[in-house]
Amino acid sequence: MTEKQKDNKIPLLVLVGPTAVGKSALALKIARRIKTDIISADSAQVYRGLDIGTAKPSAAEQKTVKHHLINLVDPNQNFSVADYQNMAFKTIGELWKNNKLPFMVGGTGLYINAVIDCYAFGQKGPSPDLRNSYEQFALEEGLDKLYDRLKILDPEAASRIHPNDRRRIIRALEVYTQEGKPISEQVAKTSGLETPYNTLIYGLYMERSDLYRKIEKRVEMMIEEGWLDEVRRLHNRGYREDDPGMQILGYQQLLLYLQGAVSWPDTIDDIKKQTRNLAKRQLTWFRRKKEVEWIKITDNTSFDNLIENICFKVKDLLPARSNN
Repeated sequence: MTEKQKDNKIPLLVLVGPTAVGKSALALKIARRIKTDIISADSAQVYRGLDIGTAKPSAAEQKTVKHHLINLVDPNQNFSVADYQNMAFKTIGELWKNNKLPFMVGGTGLYINAVIDCYAFGQKGPSPDLRNSYEQFALEEGLDKLYDRLKILDPEAASRIHPNDRRRIIRALEVYTQEGKPISEQVAKTSGLETPYNTLIYGLYMERSDLYRKIEKRVEMMIEEGWLDEVRRLHNRGYREDDPGMQILGYQQLLLYLQGAVSWPDTIDDIKKQTRNLAKRQLTWFRRKKEVEWIKITDNTSFDNLIENICFKVKDLLPARSNN
């Protein structure tokens, strides 16, 4: 990229990695060092009231470093990748306009890719009536029949969606019905778009055994902090298992426990297992992105040295006019 091309793009620092690897702690230190805000890229933290189980930044942390794109909707409200993309575009532009380096942090790869790669979404927004009609069809005829319909209308999308993933199946059918073309065409259009950002992407990882140990310890800590009581309060406020926010990992399992459907040991074991699986999927997703600079985290990793190296590279990320 020439200096002229770099000057015409907004610089964007990105920190990714699996859950429990230590992104948030490092991100806070980096944000304080370079005097900027954090743009969350976490599909669970967009929901209000889901605090403990999503490892949402505390009030003290939010006071120290401003966090954007958290607490956006209630647990019973839908929030799409397109919604996130639009809000992220706006937030990045505003931060750069105010002479702050946009800094995106999170583990939701789809959110990050939608922004960096400028995913081309359809022109029409969600249709609750259409979505409800597909939900009803799935209840009466079976999700497998709905999936069969998607295989006929958009075989490419169907090949990428698990037959049991009700939400994505319905969303793909909704897009096809509204737009008159497959959702898979959005991906094809994306490849022809040029990103408006000059990105520097870091990825954190650690040995699998160490990560799994941290995940199990983190789940236990969240339980000690009152995660079950948080889910109980949400349930008492009227939120149910079919609400989008209550389908988030951990909240779904704890709600089933409160309903007497699963024992406590099985609930905790399932949360740990599903969180480990999530971490594997996150790493697989991010490793597809060739421009990620990977950093191995160990017990001996010096965050101070790490921050120094990142801040040094940030200087190259900024347009020439910002280095004066």
